[in-house]
Amino acid sequence: MAEITAQLVQTLREKTNAGMMDCKKALKEAEGDLEKAETILRKKGTIKAETKGDRQTKEGIIASYIHLAGRIGVLIEVNCETDFVARNENFQAFVKDISLHIAAANPKFLSREEVPADLIAKEREIAADQVKGKPEAIVEKIVQGKIDKIFAEQCLLEQAFIKNPDQTIGDFVKSKISELGENLVVRRFVRYAVGEAL
Repeated sequence: MAEITAQLVQTLREKTNAGMMDCKKALKEAEGDLEKAETILRKKGTIKAETKGDRQTKEGIIASYIHLAGRIGVLIEVNCETDFVARNENFQAFVKDISLHIAAANPKFLSREEVPADLIAKEREIAADQVKGKPEAIVEKIVQGKIDKIFAEQCLLEQAFIKNPDQTIGDFVKSKISELGENLVVRRFVRYAVGEAL
């Protein structure tokens, strides 16, 4: 049986968009076999949301959230497929939850794809300097771990959801896709805080 490493779990997550714990369980059941684990997730319906991922999202809402008596404000656009879902209370509560999370967690980017390459390069350089002298294979793992930590801290979709820290915002979105039966996309957001540097 192959060892169930964090990297293996991450690889399955990237392939399937399933939650971390679901991936871990599937890999254990499949004795570390990636293809078998993916099949297990498909059979359980865990990756139903993935099949909706390429459907167009031209409806949705722009919502605002004001926090701390007007000291923090969030504007967010979340898209869905139909006007029917956009008017749904469950969808609107979902958008409010994400707005509240943004106000509290202050993400800088929506996803890792938005993080500028020069910022990643700079962070890689700093991380590599911190572990100089260790074997090359270990250095690369440590550096990648530090970069992943930055993504988890600064990218909205990778942050741990403040209402349920066992779930990322990305996983929260996927759970709502399954629940509402439509593709949902957090398109953009902006967070303002009184007195912050522009």
